[in-house]
Amino acid sequence: MTITDAPSVYRADESGHFGEFGGAELPPFLVEPIAEVARAYEEASQDPEFQAQLQALLARYVGRPSLLYFAENLTNELGGAKIYLKREDLNHTGAHKINHCLGEALLAKRMGKTKVIAETGAGQHGVALATAAALVGLECEIHMGAVDIEKQHPNVVRMQLLGAKVVSVEEGGRTLKEAVDSAFGVYASAPDEYFFAIGSVVGPHPYPSMVRDFQSVVGREARAQILEAEGKLPDVLVAAVGGGSNAMGLFDAFLEDESVRIVGVEPSGEGLEGDRHAATMTLGTPGMLHGMKTKVLQDENGEPSPVHSIASGIDYPGVGPQHAHLEQIGRVEYVTASDAETLDAFQLLTRKEGIIPALESSHALAHVIKLAPTLPKDAIIIANLSGRGDKDVDFVAERIGVA
Repeated sequence: MTITDAPSVYRADESGHFGEFGGAELPPFLVEPIAEVARAYEEASQDPEFQAQLQALLARYVGRPSLLYFAENLTNELGGAKIYLKREDLNHTGAHKINHCLGEALLAKRMGKTKVIAETGAGQHGVALATAAALVGLECEIHMGAVDIEKQHPNVVRMQLLGAKVVSVEEGGRTLKEAVDSAFGVYASAPDEYFFAIGSVVGPHPYPSMVRDFQSVVGREARAQILEAEGKLPDVLVAAVGGGSNAMGLFDAFLEDESVRIVGVEPSGEGLEGDRHAATMTLGTPGMLHGMKTKVLQDENGEPSPVHSIASGIDYPGVGPQHAHLEQIGRVEYVTASDAETLDAFQLLTRKEGIIPALESSHALAHVIKLAPTLPKDAIIIANLSGRGDKDVDFVAERIGVA
C-alpha cells in the first residue's frame, strides 16, 4: 500500500489527515521542502525500478523475510494461547528500523540530496540510518539526547564507526523529543542539502504514511507466515508503541480483518501519576507536535510534558497520527506496561527462549504475559519483537543487580 492508494478509513486523505489527526502544520520556510518530499515519495512509490531496488536490498542486505518464531517454551510457561514472535531483531542492524531507513536513504539519493539527518532515542534508528547512508553513499548526522547517549553508548559507537556525526542534545529533558527539535532546526537551515529521515510514523505529511508503507513489509510477511504455519489468521496482534512505526508495520496488513484483535502497548513507566511515564494514548489529548495534529502529553499551555520510559526508543510525548485515529474509530486498543513489568518480560523471554529482547519490544511482551493465560490454547498471538536487547544489557544488569 502507498499514499496513492484509494482512500479508506485506514489511509490518509490528500492533506495527510487520518480523520482529525495528521496534516502538515509547518512554518512557511518548510512548506515547500516537505512538499518536495511528498512529491518525490509519490513518484517513487509508483516507480517499479525504485521498488525493485528496495525489495532487493531488503532481501539480500537486511535478510528478509524475518522469521515468525513459535515461542514454545514461553507458551508452555504461560499456558493459554500460542505465542509467535515476529523476529525483527534478526534484521541487519538488529531492529525493524532498517526497513524504512533503506527506503528513506534511497529516496534521498533519488532527490539529489547529499546528507541525511535524523533524531534517535535508543539509537536503533540512528544505527540503521547510518548503515543505509554508508551503503548508498550519503553523509549522515544523528541528533540524540544526552540522557540517551549515556544509556545507549554501544549504539553511539556504532553510529560513529559507520561514519555518522552524532550530536549530543543538552536542552530540556535531553531525550527523544529534544533530539527531534534539534535535528529539525539543522534541517530547516539547509533543506536543499539535507533529507530529514524521520524515525517513526510521526511528523508532517507524508512521513506518517511513508514510514508506515516502508514498514508494512513486517505485517505482510507475518500474515503469509501465520497462514502457512497455522492455516488461519492470528487472534491477537501485540506491539510496543512510542511513535509507533514497528506497531504500524505489523498492524497494517491486518486492519481490515475484523476477527483480529489489535493491541498497542505504551510505557506507564514508574506510574501514571505525575510525569514519569510516556502514556500518550492513555493520558494524552489532541494537540500539535512536530508538524502534526495527534495525541500529545501536554501542559495547560499546550507545551509537551516531560516523559519517561525505561526504553529510550519510546519516551516520546506524542504518537503517530494514524494511531490516534485508529484508537478514535475503535480499531486498535492501547494499553500500558510499566518499567517493572517490562524488566520482568525482558528476563522471562531471555531465560525461556534464549532471546534477549530490546526494552522497547519488552513492553509488548509484558502485555503478552498478562494476556496469553486468559485465552484458549487454540488462540494465536503474534507479538512484534521489534529489536534485540544487546544495547540494553548493561543497563538492565545494573537495574537488576547482575554483576
